[in-house]
Amino acid sequence: MKNPWSILVVDDEPVQSESMAVWLRQDGYEVDRASSGKEAIQAVREKDYAILFIDLKMPPGIDGIETMTEVHKISPDSSVIIITAYATVDTAISAMKEGAVEYIVKPCNPQEISMLVQRIIRLKNLERENTLLRERLEKSHHFCDIISKNSAMLRICDLVRDIADLPSTVLIQGESGTGKEVVARAIHESGSRAGKPFVAVSCAALAESLLESELFGHERGAFTGASQRRQGKFELAQDGTLFLDEIGDISPKLQVDLLRVLQQHSFYRVGGSQEIAVHARTIAATNVNLESAIAEGKFREDLFYRLNVINIRIPPLRERREDIPLLVSHFLPRIALELGKDVHEVSQEGMRLLLSHEWPGNVRELENVIERAIVSSQGQVLTASDFAFLRARENGSVEWSIPSDVSLREIEQKAIEITLRRTQGNIKETAALLGIDRSTLYDKISRYGIERPTTPSR
Repeated sequence: MKNPWSILVVDDEPVQSESMAVWLRQDGYEVDRASSGKEAIQAVREKDYAILFIDLKMPPGIDGIETMTEVHKISPDSSVIIITAYATVDTAISAMKEGAVEYIVKPCNPQEISMLVQRIIRLKNLERENTLLRERLEKSHHFCDIISKNSAMLRICDLVRDIADLPSTVLIQGESGTGKEVVARAIHESGSRAGKPFVAVSCAALAESLLESELFGHERGAFTGASQRRQGKFELAQDGTLFLDEIGDISPKLQVDLLRVLQQHSFYRVGGSQEIAVHARTIAATNVNLESAIAEGKFREDLFYRLNVINIRIPPLRERREDIPLLVSHFLPRIALELGKDVHEVSQEGMRLLLSHEWPGNVRELENVIERAIVSSQGQVLTASDFAFLRARENGSVEWSIPSDVSLREIEQKAIEITLRRTQGNIKETAALLGIDRSTLYDKISRYGIERPTTPSR
């Protein structure tokens, strides 16, 4: 029976290459031959080969190791087996270091060749099946950047598709870390605005005066330091989407200004007299209970109704635990690659621990937990011990006292300094161990004037 995988035999000795080709064809493989490294490289450019048998010594021209290196540049997934009549430990080590999957010595045994190829093809078939399963899984549970198989989240995905092209304002509610901006971006990217700007503003990050200028822009001379005209986020988002995160934290004055923009579809820059039309869709998000804020007089009821034309409530992660394995599979390879760690999976015990956690920080917390576990892990599989810090946090088992004359600022500063020293100044690892975003860590380092240790070159 013909096998779909192709093999290339590279050897300057015609008898040797023909013999090997005949053996492999008898097993049902499609086999081509090349008599030099240059000929092999050209063949790989023109055709995909699953396996290449390459002779180590091929005078004149490039040798087998050089040929393998060039082949892998063109076809990284091809498996290379080095063949030689001159077997030494040094050449074997060199071949394996450069990427050979196996190293065999002439004269070649047909049965050994057959078994070796069967083993490699079996692995390639498994990899192909895993890739197909992963692609199917992502297609069935992956919409834009929303990863879920939870029924409530799937209804949100359906709603996102339905409202993508509407001009109506959207209010996204949910706890911190549930993915409100992810849903906002999905709305933007699912419709005709996909090619237009998506402009995000954190309303809690700026003081009232700065936020006003950030949203509406300002004219030159509008206030001290306004040396030139500056466009605001409403202008920058024209024909696209303006995402107002943490809308529940804006001041009463800005609530009035925002209400007017949503009603009139126009605004004035700070210090300006020219009315500017708004052609951006507004999506707002909050982790605050706005109904309670209205009852307490902290949020305008009329603004709430203007924002709440379409309402989306994102369930917390503890209400959709079936998504945890999906999210872990999504985060794990990316974070491991970024950190340069060889970590592939989470053990059953580790996954049980993740499934039982309450996740007050939701998806963002899960991502940080995975990163922290990878940072401290010593193996390729994350085990329950790599997530032991979750148990300690839940059980309150770590008891420590704080001197009465130490402020919260001093405690936070000291924690950052100690962790930076422990990671030798690595910001990504430090942020993961502290359980905060890197941008937040940079802000705190700057605010406290912390001197960052230099990461030694590797």
